[in-house]
Amino acid sequence: MSKETELREFGRLICEVGAGKFMSREESCAAYRQVILNEQPELQQGAFLMAHITRGPSVEELSGAWDAMDRYDTAKIRTNLDGPVCDIVGTGSDSLKTVNCSTPAFFIASACGLSIAKKGARLVTGVSGASDILEILGVDLDIPLSQAEKCLGKYGICYLPGEAFLKSGWARLIKSMRFTSVFNIIGPLSRPCAQTNCMVIGAYAPVVCDQLVEVLKEIGMSAALAPFGMVHGKEATQGMDEFSPAGPTRIVELRNSEIETYEVTPEDFGLKTVDFSRIASGKTAMENAQKILYVLQGEYDTPEADFFCMNAAAALYIADFAKSYAQGLEMAKEALATSKAYEKVEQLLEFQGRA
Repeated sequence: MSKETELREFGRLICEVGAGKFMSREESCAAYRQVILNEQPELQQGAFLMAHITRGPSVEELSGAWDAMDRYDTAKIRTNLDGPVCDIVGTGSDSLKTVNCSTPAFFIASACGLSIAKKGARLVTGVSGASDILEILGVDLDIPLSQAEKCLGKYGICYLPGEAFLKSGWARLIKSMRFTSVFNIIGPLSRPCAQTNCMVIGAYAPVVCDQLVEVLKEIGMSAALAPFGMVHGKEATQGMDEFSPAGPTRIVELRNSEIETYEVTPEDFGLKTVDFSRIASGKTAMENAQKILYVLQGEYDTPEADFFCMNAAAALYIADFAKSYAQGLEMAKEALATSKAYEKVEQLLEFQGRA
C-alpha cells in the first residue's frame, strides 16, 4: 500500500468515526498502532484522537486501543513467581487530594506475602505522584527495568515508572497534547509486568470505574477492584481514587468474568469513619513522603495508617490472600506493627535504589 493510500484511508476513518461509526477491536488496534508508532502526520493523529473521544469510545474500541499500547508501546518485565501478581494504582485527577496512598499500600500488601509489581508516574494533578514519593525515599527512576525484574523475582516487589516502560508513543503524545483522549482511560491499565493478573485501580469518577473494569474484563484480567471513595458532608461527585476512611466507597469488582457493583464503609474494614482532614495531602511531596515514612517506620495507629491499610487490604482481598476486607486490614496492620512493611522499602532500594 502506498503512503498516499494509507493517508487517505486513515483520513476516511477519521471522518467515519466523527460521523458515528464504531470500530471493531481489530480496527481500533490498527488505528491506534498508527498513532503510537507515529505513522500518520500529527494533524491526522490529533484529528482522530479528538473525533474518537468526542463521539465516545466503546469497550471494544478501548480494548483495541489497549492492545496497540500493550503490543507496540509497553516494555515488559517477566517473573517465574508462583501465585498472583498484583498492581495498585490510581488514575489521579480526583477532586479530593489525599496523601499518596497506593505507594505505602503496595509496601504493606507485599509485606503480607502478595507479589506486587506497581506502576506509577510523577504527579498529574495533585501534589505528588508515586514516582515523586519513591524518588524522595531513594528510588532511582532511571535504573534499567532489569533491576525491577530482579527485585520482583527475589523479594516479590518492584516499582515500574511510566518513564521507563513506555517506549515512545504515549510519552511523545503527552508532551504535546492538551486535551483528553482515549489514552487517559487506557493508560492506567497498562501492564508492564506480563504476569500481573489482578489489580486495584481507583478512578476519579464512578463512570470511569465502570469503563476501566469493563476493559479489564475484555483484555482478560482475572480480578480487579475499581474504587471511588467518597466523604461524608461532601457532594457524591467529589471523591478520591482510593478506598475512603472518611465515608462510603463505591466498588466495581471483577472476579471470574463477572462484574459486581456495591458500596463498602470503613466499618466493613473494622474501622471508624474519620474526618477527611486527617488524610488530606500535605503541601509538598516531601511532606507527603515524610507522612508515609512515619507510618512505615511504626506509627501504625493513626488515621493515615488506617487509610493505607484499607487499600492494602483491598489488594489482599482481590488476590484471594484475605477472605474479607476486614481480614485484609488485620493482616495489613500486623505487617506495619512487625516492621515487615518497612523491610519491603529496604528490599526495593537494594535493587532499585540510588547508588
